[in-house]
Amino acid sequence: MGPHPAVAAIRLAVRRVLNDILAEHGRTPGRLTPDERSSSPLVLVACSGGADSMALASALAFEAPRAGLRAGGVTVDHGLQAGSDLRAAEVASRLRELGLEPVEPVAVTVGRDGGPEAAARDARYAALDAAAERHRAAAVLLGHTRDDQAETVLLGLARGSGIRSLSGMAAVSGADGRYRRPFLQLDRQTARKACMVQSLPVWDDPHNTDPAYTRSRLRHEGLPALEKALGKGVVEALARTAQLSRDDADALDAWAGKAAAGVRDADGRLECAALHDLPPAVRRRVLRRAAIEAGAPAGSLFARHIEEVDRLITGWRGQGAINLPGRVVARRQGGRLVIRQG
Repeated sequence: MGPHPAVAAIRLAVRRVLNDILAEHGRTPGRLTPDERSSSPLVLVACSGGADSMALASALAFEAPRAGLRAGGVTVDHGLQAGSDLRAAEVASRLRELGLEPVEPVAVTVGRDGGPEAAARDARYAALDAAAERHRAAAVLLGHTRDDQAETVLLGLARGSGIRSLSGMAAVSGADGRYRRPFLQLDRQTARKACMVQSLPVWDDPHNTDPAYTRSRLRHEGLPALEKALGKGVVEALARTAQLSRDDADALDAWAGKAAAGVRDADGRLECAALHDLPPAVRRRVLRRAAIEAGAPAGSLFARHIEEVDRLITGWRGQGAINLPGRVVARRQGGRLVIRQG
């Protein structure tokens, strides 16, 4: 008798990602000999102890040895709740019981920039990046599901941040494709069911039900209201929108990348006339890239910032400089657009 359908689904999703990692390293699936183990690529799972990441950890522990990969885990202690250090140690213990090694609990200090959710996310990814570097991991698996993707699309829509924000989370992201999300085509209930049938203990983060957090309100109030008004299938439709938007955004980004060189003069300065001739979607991408290159943090650079800079090109009336995040200033000087830290 085979595994429960939920368990089979999560294992298949992980197996596909591991096969991709093997192919990237010029390897084929197959069990390791003891001599081969130390040189095989390491794949880490980021695990909070919740159902999604515990299901992912269990699937990685099952599939990695069969693929010929080493598997380890990282759990991040954000320090935002009493006893979080003990909980992180407990999660690490569970990962070791699954057979993962190395396993590391990492404590972080969460700042305030961008609000509590963004600050926690920034601290978490910084810790995961550092752990991946420390252990020389080939990849880090994240347990984001189709439901998480739908929430991300709606948050992007609410912020009015453009098509890139509607593309949600990529299946592969980060430096050199470090982060992999095997579960973007699976719903949250499948992961929880997989934990239940395997008797895997899970921890439900109270922040996930705290209405003080935007994503929590969206999860427990916004999406249910949409499904009540529009019928079932909203989550699937939003996830599909994310993929279509990502395809479009990737194409426009590639166009902007090619166009960027053609709108600079011999000294590398942006020419306003050349920028004006570009399609708006391409021009704004060129401006956004220039602002980031000048030092503006990508996570703090919103559509409204780029629209203000764009008006220096399309609605020039002698207006003054535009202040951007990261102490970056954009101004028009003699037919040129100058973007630099002020």
